[in-house]
Amino acid sequence: MINLFGQASDRLCQKLDAAATDGEDVEMESLFSRLTLDIIGKAVFNYDFDSLTNDAGIVEAVYTVLREAEDRSTAPIPFWEIPIWKDISPKQKKVSAALKLINDTLDNLIDRCKRMVDEEELQFGEGYMNEQDPSILHFLLASGDDVSSKQLRDDLMTLLIAGHETSAAVLTWTFYLLSKEPWVVSKLQDEVDSVLGDRFPTIEDMKKLKYATRVINESLRLYPQPPVLIRRSIEDDVLGQYPIKRGEDIFISVWNLHRSRSHWENADKFIPERWPLDGPNPNETNQNFSYLPFGGGPRKCVGDMFASYETVAALAMLVRRFDFQMAVGAPEVNMTTGATIHTTEGLKMTVTRRVKPPIMPTLETPALKLDSSAGVSENDPLVSQTGEVSSAHS
Repeated sequence: MINLFGQASDRLCQKLDAAATDGEDVEMESLFSRLTLDIIGKAVFNYDFDSLTNDAGIVEAVYTVLREAEDRSTAPIPFWEIPIWKDISPKQKKVSAALKLINDTLDNLIDRCKRMVDEEELQFGEGYMNEQDPSILHFLLASGDDVSSKQLRDDLMTLLIAGHETSAAVLTWTFYLLSKEPWVVSKLQDEVDSVLGDRFPTIEDMKKLKYATRVINESLRLYPQPPVLIRRSIEDDVLGQYPIKRGEDIFISVWNLHRSRSHWENADKFIPERWPLDGPNPNETNQNFSYLPFGGGPRKCVGDMFASYETVAALAMLVRRFDFQMAVGAPEVNMTTGATIHTTEGLKMTVTRRVKPPIMPTLETPALKLDSSAGVSENDPLVSQTGEVSSAHS
Protein backbone atom coordinates (compact mmCIF):
# COMPACT_ATOMS: atom_id res chain seq x y z
CA MET A 1 0.00 0.00 0.00
CA ILE A 2 2.92 2.40 0.60
CA ASN A 3 3.56 2.78 -3.12
CA LEU A 4 -0.13 3.53 -3.61
CA PHE A 5 0.13 6.32 -1.01
CA GLY A 6 3.10 7.73 -2.89
CA GLN A 7 1.42 7.64 -6.30
CA ALA A 8 -1.73 9.37 -5.03
CA SER A 9 0.29 12.01 -3.18
CA ASP A 10 2.32 12.63 -6.32
CA ARG A 11 -0.89 13.41 -8.24
CA LEU A 12 -1.75 15.97 -5.56
CA CYS A 13 1.77 17.41 -5.90
CA GLN A 14 1.18 17.85 -9.64
CA LYS A 15 -2.01 19.77 -8.91
CA LEU A 16 -0.22 21.97 -6.37
CA ASP A 17 2.64 22.53 -8.80
CA ALA A 18 0.17 23.94 -11.32
CA ALA A 19 -1.32 26.21 -8.65
CA ALA A 20 2.17 27.44 -7.70
CA THR A 21 2.90 28.23 -11.36
CA ASP A 22 -0.33 30.20 -11.74
CA GLY A 23 0.05 31.93 -8.37
CA GLU A 24 -3.34 30.64 -7.23
CA ASP A 25 -4.21 29.98 -3.61
CA VAL A 26 -5.64 26.53 -2.90
CA GLU A 27 -8.23 25.18 -0.49
CA MET A 28 -6.32 22.31 1.07
CA GLU A 29 -9.10 20.63 3.05
CA SER A 30 -11.06 19.68 -0.06
CA LEU A 31 -7.87 18.51 -1.79
CA PHE A 32 -6.98 16.31 1.17
CA SER A 33 -10.48 14.81 1.09
CA ARG A 34 -10.05 13.96 -2.57
CA LEU A 35 -6.57 12.55 -2.01
CA THR A 36 -7.70 10.18 0.73
CA LEU A 37 -10.83 9.20 -1.22
CA ASP A 38 -8.62 8.16 -4.14
CA ILE A 39 -6.38 6.18 -1.78
CA ILE A 40 -9.20 4.34 -0.01
CA GLY A 41 -10.87 3.57 -3.36
CA LYS A 42 -7.79 1.84 -4.74
CA ALA A 43 -6.76 0.20 -1.46
CA VAL A 44 -10.15 -1.22 -0.52
CA PHE A 45 -11.90 -1.81 -3.87
CA ASN A 46 -9.22 -1.47 -6.56
CA TYR A 47 -11.47 1.34 -7.85
CA ASP A 48 -10.05 4.60 -9.18
CA PHE A 49 -12.25 7.52 -8.11
CA ASP A 50 -9.68 9.89 -9.69
CA SER A 51 -11.36 12.61 -7.65
CA LEU A 52 -8.33 14.93 -7.77
CA THR A 53 -8.99 15.49 -11.47
CA ASN A 54 -12.56 14.28 -11.93
CA ASP A 55 -15.86 15.51 -10.46
CA ALA A 56 -17.82 12.36 -11.27
CA GLY A 57 -21.19 11.69 -9.69
CA ILE A 58 -19.85 8.99 -7.36
CA VAL A 59 -17.54 11.53 -5.69
CA GLU A 60 -20.38 13.96 -5.00
CA ALA A 61 -22.52 11.04 -3.79
CA VAL A 62 -19.90 10.03 -1.21
CA TYR A 63 -19.83 13.53 0.28
CA THR A 64 -23.62 13.84 0.22
CA VAL A 65 -23.95 10.64 2.26
CA LEU A 66 -21.11 11.62 4.60
CA ARG A 67 -22.64 15.00 5.48
CA GLU A 68 -26.04 13.39 5.95
CA ALA A 69 -24.53 10.85 8.36
CA GLU A 70 -23.09 13.73 10.38
CA ASP A 71 -26.45 15.54 10.44
CA ARG A 72 -28.29 12.42 11.56
CA SER A 73 -25.79 11.70 14.33
CA THR A 74 -26.69 14.99 16.04
CA ALA A 75 -30.37 15.31 15.08
CA PRO A 76 -32.81 15.51 18.04
CA ILE A 77 -35.40 13.42 16.15
CA PRO A 78 -35.04 10.87 13.32
CA PHE A 79 -36.53 13.17 10.67
CA TRP A 80 -35.39 10.84 7.88
CA GLU A 81 -37.85 8.18 9.07
CA ILE A 82 -40.92 10.40 8.73
CA PRO A 83 -42.83 8.73 5.85
CA ILE A 84 -44.14 11.80 4.01
CA TRP A 85 -41.12 13.98 4.68
CA LYS A 86 -38.56 11.56 3.26
CA ASP A 87 -40.52 11.42 0.00
CA ILE A 88 -41.00 15.17 -0.51
CA SER A 89 -37.84 16.66 1.00
CA PRO A 90 -35.41 17.64 -1.82
CA LYS A 91 -32.47 16.97 0.49
CA GLN A 92 -33.69 13.49 1.46
CA LYS A 93 -34.41 12.64 -2.17
CA LYS A 94 -30.84 13.68 -3.04
CA VAL A 95 -29.50 11.53 -0.20
CA SER A 96 -31.52 8.52 -1.36
CA ALA A 97 -30.22 8.90 -4.91
CA ALA A 98 -26.64 9.24 -3.67
CA LEU A 99 -26.95 6.18 -1.45
CA LYS A 100 -28.37 4.12 -4.33
CA LEU A 101 -25.49 5.14 -6.59
CA ILE A 102 -22.89 4.16 -3.98
CA ASN A 103 -24.63 0.85 -3.22
CA ASP A 104 -24.91 -0.01 -6.91
CA THR A 105 -21.24 0.84 -7.47
CA LEU A 106 -20.12 -1.29 -4.53
CA ASP A 107 -22.36 -4.20 -5.60
CA ASN A 108 -20.79 -4.10 -9.08
CA LEU A 109 -17.28 -4.01 -7.60
CA ILE A 110 -18.08 -6.98 -5.35
CA ASP A 111 -19.50 -8.97 -8.26
CA ARG A 112 -16.49 -8.19 -10.46
CA CYS A 113 -14.07 -9.16 -7.71
CA LYS A 114 -15.95 -12.41 -7.01
CA ARG A 115 -15.56 -13.41 -10.65
CA MET A 116 -11.84 -12.63 -10.49
CA VAL A 117 -11.41 -14.73 -7.35
CA ASP A 118 -13.33 -17.64 -8.92
CA GLU A 119 -11.08 -17.57 -11.99
CA GLU A 120 -7.69 -17.20 -10.28
CA GLU A 121 -5.45 -20.20 -9.60
CA LEU A 122 -3.88 -18.80 -6.44
CA GLN A 123 -4.61 -20.65 -3.22
CA PHE A 124 -5.38 -18.54 -0.16
CA GLY A 125 -2.82 -18.87 2.61
CA GLU A 126 -0.20 -17.00 4.58
CA GLY A 127 1.34 -14.29 2.45
CA TYR A 128 -1.51 -14.39 -0.10
CA MET A 129 -1.74 -11.41 -2.42
CA ASN A 130 -3.12 -11.05 -5.92
CA GLU A 131 -0.65 -8.88 -7.86
CA GLN A 132 -3.32 -7.78 -10.33
CA ASP A 133 -5.73 -6.73 -7.59
CA PRO A 134 -4.12 -6.38 -4.14
CA SER A 135 -7.20 -4.67 -2.68
CA ILE A 136 -8.70 -5.42 0.72
CA LEU A 137 -11.95 -6.51 -0.99
CA HIS A 138 -10.10 -9.12 -3.04
CA PHE A 139 -8.33 -10.41 0.06
CA LEU A 140 -11.61 -10.74 1.97
CA LEU A 141 -13.35 -12.59 -0.84
CA ALA A 142 -10.36 -14.89 -1.43
CA SER A 143 -10.26 -15.77 2.28
CA GLY A 144 -13.63 -17.46 1.85
CA ASP A 145 -15.33 -15.71 4.77
CA ASP A 146 -19.01 -16.57 4.76
CA VAL A 147 -20.60 -13.12 4.65
CA SER A 148 -23.58 -11.92 2.68
CA SER A 149 -23.06 -9.42 -0.12
CA LYS A 150 -25.13 -6.87 1.81
CA GLN A 151 -23.04 -7.25 4.96
CA LEU A 152 -19.86 -6.99 2.94
CA ARG A 153 -21.18 -3.94 1.10
CA ASP A 154 -22.16 -2.25 4.37
CA ASP A 155 -18.73 -2.94 5.88
CA LEU A 156 -17.06 -1.58 2.75
CA MET A 157 -19.30 1.50 2.95
CA THR A 158 -18.00 2.09 6.48
CA LEU A 159 -14.40 1.79 5.28
CA LEU A 160 -15.09 4.10 2.36
CA ILE A 161 -16.79 6.87 4.35
CA ALA A 162 -14.87 6.72 7.63
CA GLY A 163 -11.56 5.62 6.15
CA HIS A 164 -11.03 8.69 4.00
CA GLU A 165 -12.70 11.49 5.98
CA THR A 166 -10.65 10.89 9.13
CA SER A 167 -7.31 10.86 7.28
CA ALA A 168 -8.27 14.00 5.36
CA ALA A 169 -9.07 15.75 8.64
CA VAL A 170 -5.72 14.70 10.14
CA LEU A 171 -3.82 16.18 7.18
CA THR A 172 -5.90 19.37 7.23
CA TRP A 173 -5.17 20.14 10.88
CA THR A 174 -1.54 19.04 10.57
CA PHE A 175 -0.90 21.64 7.87
CA TYR A 176 -2.82 24.26 9.84
CA LEU A 177 -0.58 23.60 12.86
CA LEU A 178 2.58 23.57 10.75
CA SER A 179 1.67 26.96 9.27
CA LYS A 180 2.12 28.41 12.77
CA GLU A 181 5.42 26.67 13.57
CA PRO A 182 8.04 27.21 10.82
CA TRP A 183 10.79 25.71 13.00
CA VAL A 184 8.87 22.40 13.07
CA VAL A 185 8.54 22.54 9.27
CA SER A 186 12.28 23.12 8.90
CA LYS A 187 13.09 20.16 11.12
CA LEU A 188 10.55 18.02 9.28
CA GLN A 189 11.95 18.94 5.87
CA ASP A 190 15.48 18.11 6.99
CA GLU A 191 14.37 14.61 7.96
CA VAL A 192 12.42 14.06 4.74
CA ASP A 193 15.36 15.24 2.61
CA SER A 194 17.64 12.84 4.44
CA VAL A 195 15.33 9.82 4.27
CA LEU A 196 13.55 10.18 0.93
CA GLY A 197 15.56 12.45 -1.31
CA ASP A 198 13.49 12.66 -4.51
CA ARG A 199 11.90 9.22 -4.56
CA PHE A 200 8.60 7.71 -3.41
CA PRO A 201 8.51 6.37 0.17
CA THR A 202 8.87 2.67 0.93
CA ILE A 203 7.85 0.58 3.93
CA GLU A 204 11.41 0.86 5.25
CA ASP A 205 11.19 4.65 5.05
CA MET A 206 8.14 4.61 7.30
CA LYS A 207 10.36 3.37 10.12
CA LYS A 208 12.90 6.13 9.50
CA LEU A 209 10.46 9.06 9.22
CA LYS A 210 10.31 9.31 13.00
CA TYR A 211 9.85 13.06 13.32
CA ALA A 212 7.17 13.08 10.61
CA THR A 213 5.36 10.37 12.58
CA ARG A 214 5.61 12.46 15.77
CA VAL A 215 4.17 15.46 13.91
CA ILE A 216 1.14 13.36 12.96
CA ASN A 217 0.93 11.99 16.53
CA GLU A 218 0.82 15.51 17.95
CA SER A 219 -1.73 16.68 15.39
CA LEU A 220 -3.95 13.75 16.39
CA ARG A 221 -3.56 14.68 20.03
CA LEU A 222 -4.78 18.24 19.48
CA TYR A 223 -7.38 17.39 16.82
CA PRO A 224 -8.45 13.77 17.39
CA GLN A 225 -10.47 12.15 14.61
CA PRO A 226 -13.12 11.42 15.73
CA PRO A 227 -13.25 13.74 18.77
CA VAL A 228 -15.71 11.47 20.58
CA LEU A 229 -15.77 7.70 21.04
CA ILE A 230 -18.98 5.81 21.80
CA ARG A 231 -19.18 2.51 23.67
CA ARG A 232 -22.29 0.56 24.67
CA SER A 233 -22.40 -1.24 28.00
CA ILE A 234 -23.00 -4.97 27.61
CA GLU A 235 -23.94 -5.40 31.28
CA ASP A 236 -24.66 -3.34 34.42
CA ASP A 237 -21.50 -1.70 35.69
CA VAL A 238 -20.13 1.19 37.72
CA LEU A 239 -17.87 3.86 36.23
CA GLY A 240 -16.23 5.68 39.11
CA GLN A 241 -19.21 6.64 41.25
CA TYR A 242 -21.72 6.48 38.40
CA PRO A 243 -23.91 3.41 37.83
CA ILE A 244 -24.13 2.31 34.20
CA LYS A 245 -27.07 0.25 33.02
CA ARG A 246 -26.86 -2.52 30.47
CA GLY A 247 -27.36 -1.15 26.96
CA GLU A 248 -26.50 2.44 27.84
CA ASP A 249 -24.16 4.40 25.56
CA ILE A 250 -21.01 5.96 26.98
CA PHE A 251 -19.58 9.00 25.21
CA ILE A 252 -15.84 9.47 25.73
CA SER A 253 -14.53 12.95 24.89
CA VAL A 254 -11.16 12.24 23.34
CA TRP A 255 -10.78 15.98 22.73
CA ASN A 256 -10.90 16.75 26.47
CA LEU A 257 -8.74 13.76 27.34
CA HIS A 258 -6.02 14.79 24.88
CA ARG A 259 -5.97 18.36 26.21
CA SER A 260 -6.21 17.49 29.90
CA ARG A 261 -3.57 19.26 31.97
CA SER A 262 -3.66 16.27 34.30
CA HIS A 263 -2.02 14.19 31.58
CA TRP A 264 -0.16 16.65 29.37
CA GLU A 265 2.35 19.41 30.00
CA ASN A 266 1.59 22.48 27.85
CA ALA A 267 -1.52 20.60 26.83
CA ASP A 268 -2.76 23.14 24.26
CA LYS A 269 0.58 23.61 22.51
CA PHE A 270 1.77 21.84 19.37
CA ILE A 271 5.00 20.13 20.49
CA PRO A 272 5.98 17.04 18.45
CA GLU A 273 9.08 16.71 20.66
CA ARG A 274 6.96 15.65 23.62
CA TRP A 275 7.56 12.11 22.29
CA PRO A 276 11.27 11.27 21.93
CA LEU A 277 12.39 10.02 18.54
CA ASP A 278 14.11 7.02 20.07
CA GLY A 279 11.01 6.04 22.02
CA PRO A 280 8.15 3.77 20.89
CA ASN A 281 5.28 5.03 18.77
CA PRO A 282 2.65 6.35 21.24
CA ASN A 283 -0.10 4.79 19.12
CA GLU A 284 1.20 1.35 20.05
CA THR A 285 2.30 1.69 23.66
CA ASN A 286 -0.25 3.87 25.47
CA GLN A 287 -1.02 1.89 28.61
CA ASN A 288 -2.99 4.45 30.62
CA PHE A 289 -5.38 5.36 27.77
CA SER A 290 -4.52 9.06 27.94
CA TYR A 291 -3.91 9.07 24.18
CA LEU A 292 -6.70 7.54 22.10
CA PRO A 293 -6.57 8.78 18.50
CA PHE A 294 -7.62 5.32 17.29
CA GLY A 295 -9.48 4.22 20.39
CA GLY A 296 -8.03 1.57 22.67
CA GLY A 297 -8.41 -1.96 23.94
CA PRO A 298 -10.04 -4.75 21.92
CA ARG A 299 -12.23 -2.23 20.03
CA LYS A 300 -9.29 -0.20 18.74
CA CYS A 301 -9.57 0.91 15.11
CA VAL A 302 -8.38 -1.83 12.75
CA GLY A 303 -7.12 0.78 10.28
CA ASP A 304 -4.67 2.54 12.60
CA MET A 305 -1.48 1.49 10.80
CA PHE A 306 -3.02 2.13 7.38
CA ALA A 307 -4.01 5.67 8.41
CA SER A 308 -0.68 6.38 10.11
CA TYR A 309 1.40 5.35 7.11
CA GLU A 310 -0.96 7.10 4.69
CA THR A 311 -0.75 10.46 6.46
CA VAL A 312 3.00 10.26 7.09
CA ALA A 313 3.67 9.41 3.43
CA ALA A 314 1.49 12.27 2.18
CA LEU A 315 2.99 14.72 4.66
CA ALA A 316 6.53 13.78 3.67
CA MET A 317 5.94 14.08 -0.06
CA LEU A 318 4.21 17.45 0.22
CA VAL A 319 6.68 19.24 2.51
CA ARG A 320 9.55 17.86 0.44
CA ARG A 321 8.38 19.80 -2.62
CA PHE A 322 6.43 22.78 -1.29
CA ASP A 323 6.22 25.47 1.36
CA PHE A 324 2.77 26.26 2.73
CA GLN A 325 1.50 29.48 4.31
CA MET A 326 -1.97 30.69 5.20
CA ALA A 327 -3.27 32.70 2.24
CA VAL A 328 -3.51 36.48 2.63
CA GLY A 329 -7.11 37.35 3.44
CA ALA A 330 -8.05 33.72 4.10
CA PRO A 331 -11.02 33.28 6.43
CA GLU A 332 -10.18 32.54 10.04
CA VAL A 333 -9.90 28.81 10.60
CA ASN A 334 -12.68 27.67 12.91
CA MET A 335 -13.91 24.20 13.79
CA THR A 336 -17.11 22.43 12.81
CA THR A 337 -17.57 19.11 14.56
CA GLY A 338 -19.43 16.18 13.09
CA ALA A 339 -18.10 12.68 12.61
CA THR A 340 -14.73 14.43 12.48
CA ILE A 341 -13.42 17.88 13.29
CA HIS A 342 -13.30 19.83 10.06
CA THR A 343 -12.96 23.52 9.30
CA THR A 344 -15.92 25.85 8.98
CA GLU A 345 -14.76 27.60 5.80
CA GLY A 346 -11.84 25.52 4.57
CA LEU A 347 -8.07 25.83 4.81
CA LYS A 348 -6.96 28.32 2.16
CA MET A 349 -3.20 28.31 1.68
CA THR A 350 -0.55 29.79 -0.56
CA VAL A 351 1.70 27.08 -1.97
CA THR A 352 5.15 27.82 -3.32
CA ARG A 353 7.78 25.51 -4.72
CA ARG A 354 10.36 24.81 -2.10
CA VAL A 355 13.86 26.15 -2.73
CA LYS A 356 16.27 23.83 -0.99
CA PRO A 357 19.29 25.51 0.62
CA PRO A 358 22.52 25.05 -1.35
CA ILE A 359 25.07 22.54 -0.14
CA MET A 360 27.96 24.63 1.19
CA PRO A 361 31.51 23.49 0.48
CA THR A 362 33.47 22.20 3.46
CA LEU A 363 36.65 23.75 4.82
CA GLU A 364 38.64 21.04 3.03
CA THR A 365 37.63 22.45 -0.35
CA PRO A 366 39.76 25.24 -1.89
CA ALA A 367 36.85 27.69 -1.74
CA LEU A 368 37.00 27.92 2.06
CA LYS A 369 40.62 27.57 3.02
CA LEU A 370 41.42 29.93 5.87
CA ASP A 371 43.67 32.33 4.03
CA SER A 372 43.38 35.69 2.38
CA SER A 373 42.55 34.20 -1.00
CA ALA A 374 39.29 32.83 0.39
CA GLY A 375 38.35 36.12 1.98
CA VAL A 376 38.01 34.49 5.41
CA SER A 377 40.47 35.19 8.18
CA GLU A 378 41.19 32.96 11.14
CA ASN A 379 40.47 36.03 13.26
CA ASP A 380 37.06 36.53 11.66
CA PRO A 381 34.46 36.47 14.48
CA LEU A 382 32.26 34.32 12.25
CA VAL A 383 34.82 31.54 12.34
CA SER A 384 34.68 29.35 15.44
CA GLN A 385 37.67 28.15 17.40
CA THR A 386 37.47 24.87 15.53
CA GLY A 387 37.85 26.68 12.21
CA GLU A 388 34.23 26.15 11.12
CA VAL A 389 32.34 28.94 9.44
CA SER A 390 29.16 29.85 11.31
CA SER A 391 25.75 29.30 9.76
CA ALA A 392 25.15 33.06 9.77
CA HIS A 393 28.23 33.61 7.59
CA SER A 394 27.21 30.72 5.34
